[in-house]
Amino acid sequence: MKKQFVIALLLAGGLWTTSCEKKATTEEATATEQNASEGTAPAANDPATNPNVASQEAVDPNAPKPVMTFKETEHDFGNIKADKKVQHTFSFTNTGQAPLVIESASATCGCTVPQWPKEPIAPGKTGEITVEFDPAGKNGQQSKQITITANTDPQINQLVIKTNITGTVPQAGAEGPVRL
Repeated sequence: MKKQFVIALLLAGGLWTTSCEKKATTEEATATEQNASEGTAPAANDPATNPNVASQEAVDPNAPKPVMTFKETEHDFGNIKADKKVQHTFSFTNTGQAPLVIESASATCGCTVPQWPKEPIAPGKTGEITVEFDPAGKNGQQSKQITITANTDPQINQLVIKTNITGTVPQAGAEGPVRL
């Protein structure tokens, strides 16, 4: 009874995994059924039975990594008006020994928008991250962090922009009641 239950689970698991793939070849289905009827499960790391393993490259933890070296990691815009967007470009060099790929760049606030290169940066080459800050609705001292995630060592890099906003612009609806 237990053996039949295990075989049924293996069959269900085999069918479930193949249904998640776009196409399951007849050979893979036959091998799964044959292994299930024999009471053995295919090896999860076997490229012959798991096509996802065959397409994966082995990751060598000792392989050379790219390194993102910035000319500066902080920029102070000084005093700015609340109605003027400002932007700054941070330059960096890949001082590592492998191509550098930036996966994402995000800011602590929606008022700060980073733009980064989408293509790999070869070792020894430079790239730029442009950060735009919109001070609308803000006043006084501001400090915003930009977090860059890449295939570098370390994987996370931080940039900081600072400013002092003067002359606040009233937000919509602050002048008085809206009449329809």
